[in-house]
Amino acid sequence: MKIAIIYDSKTGNTTKAAECIAEGARAVAGAEVRTFPIADVDAVFVNESAAVIVGCPTYMAEMTADMHVWLEKGTGGLNLAGKLGGAFATEQYVHGGAENVISNLLTVLMVRGMLVYSGGAACGRPVIHLGPVALSPKVEDFRDTLVVYGTRMAEQAARVAANR
Repeated sequence: MKIAIIYDSKTGNTTKAAECIAEGARAVAGAEVRTFPIADVDAVFVNESAAVIVGCPTYMAEMTADMHVWLEKGTGGLNLAGKLGGAFATEQYVHGGAENVISNLLTVLMVRGMLVYSGGAACGRPVIHLGPVALSPKVEDFRDTLVVYGTRMAEQAARVAANR
């Protein structure tokens, strides 16, 4: 089962968050996980993936312009419909808008026909309502939550894939 993590990163913090999520996903048996900056997405791998997770830093309480453009134009050649989708964000300040960014990312994934999943409150602690948030530049302080999220996403992707 393949899982693609696609992200935009300006300072390297979102890259670190993506790698933590990938680490958690790789802990699930049978998961093949790759991370891609939006400028270097492997369309073949994404099209073969059971799950696609997207993430970016916040900018003025919104997703970055590059991520917005990629979601609007870059996903056109990707087969996302029916895949499991998730989102994450990084921010420099508490209450910097990351929840807004995740919500907007998830909305776009749903419009693309994806099934979205958060690994939320029903999974216990850490409680992740929409998707994980890491406060920059201390991404490592949020490592455990990011890893757990990756594991939960991979486990859910395996369940979805088994029911196809």
